Amino acid sequence: MRTIERDLDALRQSGVPILSDTGRAGGYSLDRDRTLPPVTLSAGEALAISLALRAAESTPLAAAARRAGQKVLAVLPAEVRRREEALARRVHRVGDHTPTTSAAVGDVLAEAMASGRVLHLTYTDRAGAATTRDVEPLGLLWGPRGWYLAGWCRLRSAIRGFQLDRIVSVELLDERGAPREQHWAAELARLDAEPFTS
Repeated sequence: MRTIERDLDALRQSGVPILSDTGRAGGYSLDRDRTLPPVTLSAGEALAISLALRAAESTPLAAAARRAGQKVLAVLPAEVRRREEALARRVHRVGDHTPTTSAAVGDVLAEAMASGRVLHLTYTDRAGAATTRDVEPLGLLWGPRGWYLAGWCRLRSAIRGFQLDRIVSVELLDERGAPREQHWAAELARLDAEPFTS
């Protein structure tokens, strides 16, 4: 029994969503709402996914991408995995692509984007002044100075961009943001029409 509990604990720590039921018909199962069905990938498709996930190393979601890549590679048949690894050795990136935000901040942003929950953050502006704000996350943007969180800033009652390397701390609140798809669509249209000046 200890071996089973140890294995279940290892699976939980690696992010596998395991449910447990008590009683006579109880047992353990995977949470179907948080898992994907098996997918058959060719070596080329596996390479495309792993390349996309490796490219994400320079994004705020780098840590989540790394975990996802490990999961994809772990479930590939041995032959497909060998071919993907051989193809991946032919692909190289040149230059510095270091993420500008910590893995912890990136994980909180990813969870907020997926769940629509409000973020409470401490942010430092260009002059070095720090403010605390509650922000409803709308998206991530790549601009001339790096990655930005775009969100509805409750302090300013408007969409604002927050440069990720200026976020001092971030906390995920239980509250969910209001639907703001129209505001976000209008902001994206504005950004497409005008130079990025933030």
